[in-house]
Amino acid sequence: MEPLLLGMVVVIAGGFAFLNGFHDVSNSVATAVRTRALTPTIAVLLAALFNLVGALLSTSLALFFTDAAIGLPPGSTGLGILIAALLSACLWSLITWYRGKPSSSTHALLGGIIGAGAASQLTNGPAMSGAGETLLLQIVLPLVLSPVVAYLLAYAAVFPATWLLRHGSPSRVNRGNRMAQSVLAGAFALGHGLQDGQRTMAVILLALVSSGYAAGSDIPLWVQVFAAVLLATGSLFGGWRITHTLGNRLVHIDPLRGMTAQGVSSVMLFVGAISLHFPLSSTHTMASAIVGAGANQRFASVQRPRVARILAVWLGTAPLTALVGAVFFLALSPLL
Repeated sequence: MEPLLLGMVVVIAGGFAFLNGFHDVSNSVATAVRTRALTPTIAVLLAALFNLVGALLSTSLALFFTDAAIGLPPGSTGLGILIAALLSACLWSLITWYRGKPSSSTHALLGGIIGAGAASQLTNGPAMSGAGETLLLQIVLPLVLSPVVAYLLAYAAVFPATWLLRHGSPSRVNRGNRMAQSVLAGAFALGHGLQDGQRTMAVILLALVSSGYAAGSDIPLWVQVFAAVLLATGSLFGGWRITHTLGNRLVHIDPLRGMTAQGVSSVMLFVGAISLHFPLSSTHTMASAIVGAGANQRFASVQRPRVARILAVWLGTAPLTALVGAVFFLALSPLL
């Protein structure tokens, strides 16, 4: 039974990676398309390419996530937890995509794992072990605080950017900012690949460790390529519902503020993945940076009812996916 469950984890994890790229490509391209720095086709191709490169660039965050965050029970119970969590996260991605709401696949996956793990303890007794303090300080806290940090940094960064460009003509400044946006769109997609590509790698590695096929000290090459290719493929097929929300419905974005939002969010993703080993939500980071940069122009330009609805989605992601993950695990438990 375990080989079948392991195969299910790999297949569903591939679907999760595809949906991640499909859902999150909007984060990379929204501001560049909105300000006409890139055409939609070029923007999506650029995002897919750099998602692929970013996911192949590093595995350190996936190894940290696997080693320090969550201790799954061995065997079929651990695989059942992963299947339930992945199904919950995939369902949430589809619902929020259909509704045009930017949401975090990382929050959804983490919520699903917590909910399925809690359900496993109800049915099988205490089985899940993990470093609770590490989980809180190095995974949950960065995910919760990153939108606030992105908003504040983007809001503050508009001041020096405006001052440096104060003597340029509007047409030349806008042209230069659009060129910078073209570069930063690729940088953000690279950061997205670094961050979100490694979520899928970590899940598959957890499944391999739980089944006894890996020690957890290294990511097999096939896992890295598998996650990277499906993430990039999802980006190529990405929908435009969330792109429209980020680019048009939250705040007025001009090329300077679009460049600022992309620059701030890209740096945060790179630092989080490479230096700090913090998992950050690319969706939360980019959306918060867009609102922060736009609010610097004037607070009245922020579409507060829409922002409030998106915040409600963000706050509800982990609890709802935890609940759904628990339901999926209970439904699977007779097979485990």
